[in-house]
Amino acid sequence: RTLVILDEVHHGGDALSWGDALREAYEHAERRLSLTGTPFRSDTAPIPFVRYEPDAAGVRVSKADYTYGYGRALRDGVVRPVLFLSYAGSMRWQDQHGEEMSAGLGEDNTKDITAQAWRTALDPEGEWMQQVLRAADQRLTEVRRDVPDAGGLVIATDHEAARGYAALLEHLTGVRPALILSDDKGASDRISSFSESDERWMVAVRMVSEGVDVPRLAVGVYATSSSTPLFFAQAIGRFVRARRRGETATVFLPTVPKLTALAHALELERDHALDRRADADAEQGDGMTEDERLMAEAEAEDRASEELTGYKFRAISSEAQFDKVLYDGGDFGYAAEVGSLEELEYLGLPGILDHDEVAAVLEQRAAKQSRIRDARGRGALDDGHRTVEPVHRSLKEQRTLLNSLVGLYARQTGQAHGQVHSELRRSCGGPAVAQATAHQIQQRIDMVRRRLH
Repeated sequence: RTLVILDEVHHGGDALSWGDALREAYEHAERRLSLTGTPFRSDTAPIPFVRYEPDAAGVRVSKADYTYGYGRALRDGVVRPVLFLSYAGSMRWQDQHGEEMSAGLGEDNTKDITAQAWRTALDPEGEWMQQVLRAADQRLTEVRRDVPDAGGLVIATDHEAARGYAALLEHLTGVRPALILSDDKGASDRISSFSESDERWMVAVRMVSEGVDVPRLAVGVYATSSSTPLFFAQAIGRFVRARRRGETATVFLPTVPKLTALAHALELERDHALDRRADADAEQGDGMTEDERLMAEAEAEDRASEELTGYKFRAISSEAQFDKVLYDGGDFGYAAEVGSLEELEYLGLPGILDHDEVAAVLEQRAAKQSRIRDARGRGALDDGHRTVEPVHRSLKEQRTLLNSLVGLYARQTGQAHGQVHSELRRSCGGPAVAQATAHQIQQRIDMVRRRLH
C-alpha cells in the first residue's frame, strides 16, 4: 500500500514528458495526495491526477476535494491583509515611427497605448519609478515602527531594470539593496541572507515566486510587465504570510486595468481551465496575457522598425500620481499629487491592523482626504499642492463628446466634419481619432470648445 504526496502539482503540466512520467510512475499508487498553493496554470496543459468537470459554459475546470483559500486564511489570521496602492500618472514616449506620444497611465486607452504607457512608467530613468519607490520606502519606514525587521521587495522585469531600481533605492536610502539576479549562482544564498537579516530592500527579477520564503517581507513594488494570474498570485504570495496577528502587507502597482482587476480578485478562488474562454482578456496560447503579448509585440516591432526607420521606442518622461487604494474588492481614496497630505494619509497607515479593521480605517482616511481637498478648494489650506481630478470619462465617451462638438462647430462654420477633425489633428498633433489617446482627444475637445465660445 503506497501513499504518494505530490507538492505543487500544477508543475506536472509543465511539459508533456513530466505528465507522462508522473502518470507512469504513480498511476497505480493506492492513494495520492496532490497539493498546490496555486491550483491553476497559464496554459491548457492538463495537471496529472486532477479531476476536471465542465462548468456552466462547458469549459472543463479543475475540481479540488478540499480547498483552503486566501479569504478563509485571512479570517483565521494565517495570512496578512494586502493593501494595493495604485499609482497613475502622465507618460511621454517616442514610438518606433519617431512620433512623440503621450498618455495617462490609468486612462481608458487602447490596449497598445496602455502597454506603451506601462512600459514608460517602468523605465528606471523616469520620474514615475523614482516617485513610487520613494513612496514605498516611506511606507516601509512607517511599517517598521511596528514591525522593526519588515522588509521590502521590488519585482523587476529584467536584469537591466533590476540594476536600475537597485541604484535608485541606493540613492534614496543611502544603502545598497540586495540584488537577486537569476543568472547569479549565489542568488539562493543571497535570498537566505536577506531573510535572516533586517535589511530594508531586495530587488529581484521575477524569480522570487513559489518556494521562496521571506516571512518579513511587508512592502512590495510590482514593477514587472508580467500580468498572468499565476505569476501575480505567486508574487503577492511572497507578502501574505503572517508571523503574528495584525501584520499587514502593502503592494505598490501601476494603474493598469489587468493588474487592478487581479488585485480586486485576490480573494477569489481560481481553478485550472482546460479550455479557452471566449473573452478579450484571456491568456494567449503561449501562456501570455493580452497585455503581455502587446508588450512583447511592441518590443519586437521596435527592433524591426529601428533597422528601417532609424527610430526606436524611447521613454521621454513620466510622472506619478497617487490613484487609490484597492482592498477587499473595493476602492478607497481619491487621486492626489505625490508628496501631498492626501497621499501621506495612506502611506502612514499603521503597520499593525486586524483584517476586520482595515476597511474602517481606509474609510476614515478617505473622509479625511476629502476634508483636505475641500479645505484646499476653499483656500483654507495652502500646502503647495493642487487637488487632482481623476479621469472619469472613458475613451469611448471622449470620442462621442468630440464628435458631438465637431458636429456643432461644423454647423456653425459650414465645414465638413472630416475637415474639422483634420484641422484639430494638425493643430494638436497625434494620430486619427481611432488611434488617439485619451489625453490627445481631450486636447482636441478643449480646442474645439474654445472655438465654439
